[in-house]
Amino acid sequence: MKKLKAGLKEGTQKSLSVKVTPSMFAQFEGKVVHPVYSTATMVYHMEWVSRQIILPFLEEEEEGMGAEVSVKHLSPAAEGTELVLEATVISLNRNSILTEVTVKAGERLVGTGEVKQAVLPKSKINRIIGQD
Repeated sequence: MKKLKAGLKEGTQKSLSVKVTPSMFAQFEGKVVHPVYSTATMVYHMEWVSRQIILPFLEEEEEGMGAEVSVKHLSPAAEGTELVLEATVISLNRNSILTEVTVKAGERLVGTGEVKQAVLPKSKINRIIGQD
């Protein structure tokens, strides 16, 4: 397998801004439990901002795949709250990229976590998921 394109290194960062909407509320089976930013949505956004870091470095035959997420949801964020997620590469190991992610509402820390992504040949991913 070819490696990622040159340039990705520890310390590489990407930010994502989102505004909390009702579709992001904590809910199960369509019923809102709390009208605040859900942990599930936080995980989605953490993965998305982390993925944005690797996209420019993928070779044509490569794709990133989520491998692991750890998250701490530290405080609520109500509808209309502006959140900034910042991902920073903290480790590169062969085909594995680990990012540390913070979620803030202004200076208030809403969440923290880490996202691990694996970069694999698309052909291998297709075999793994049964689409070869």
